[in-house]
Amino acid sequence: IANRHGMRITVLGRAEMEREGMGSFLCVAQATPEEPRLVALEYRGGPEDQRPVVLIGKGLCFDTGGVSIKPAPDMEWMKFDMSGAGGVMGAMEAIGRLKLPINVVGIIGSTTNMVSGTAVKPGDVVRASNGKTIEIINTDAEGRLVLADLLVFAKRFNPALAIDAATLTGAIVIGLGHQAVGVFGAERGVVDEVLAAGERAGEPGWPMPLWDEYKEQIKSDVADLRNTGGRAAGSITAALFLKEFVDGYPWVHLDVAGTAYSQTDLGWIPKGPTGTPVGTFVEIVRARAR
Repeated sequence: IANRHGMRITVLGRAEMEREGMGSFLCVAQATPEEPRLVALEYRGGPEDQRPVVLIGKGLCFDTGGVSIKPAPDMEWMKFDMSGAGGVMGAMEAIGRLKLPINVVGIIGSTTNMVSGTAVKPGDVVRASNGKTIEIINTDAEGRLVLADLLVFAKRFNPALAIDAATLTGAIVIGLGHQAVGVFGAERGVVDEVLAAGERAGEPGWPMPLWDEYKEQIKSDVADLRNTGGRAAGSITAALFLKEFVDGYPWVHLDVAGTAYSQTDLGWIPKGPTGTPVGTFVEIVRARAR
């Protein structure tokens, strides 16, 4: 993608991420011999001093759940746990082809969440790249651990808007089924902008609360926060966890766990990946480029 469209590309491996202090991301990757990757694509179609739109995607190429292992039935579908990162890559390809007059950065974090003798364990405490400590309660809440360091990394680009997409929680499927994307954000204006883009793209979303009252569930006795607040309001507490790593820029989180892939034939598309959130990403960027 970078070569085709003249984009700048940055790739960090395990050693580079260790130097950046990305203990949150790396604790997910410590059970696999495969190299984790943080990839940033920079498309510069706008003025040099224009703040970019930053698109961020969770790229878990397979998710066993780690020590908090998932049930065996349907685990094969966890090959689609990289759909957020796939959405970023698809959007960057489309933006490059459209030659839009705007600056856009796409960031993905990829690894696999596996089980081995080196795996992170419930009760471990890790430190993210912004210095915050995290008590691991459930190793299957791994996507937010990867995204935490990506959100910190995004700050160096001084985003005009950052949007992350992730197949983050089963809770969003319980709440919204397979028809709507869960949309979270602290600023109503940018949330409405993302909702409108999703409508235009045929990827409808629904706004979810980010009230401080829910933060009690992710308080820790031994760290700054816990990586999960339990079953109640699981998608909300996951979004509030991510918010702890957003600093100084507008941000929206898309939970696409119910919409990024389908286990049944939808008629207009066979079972498998749906392409969500590519359309939403592209529509946001197109609207801001006008």
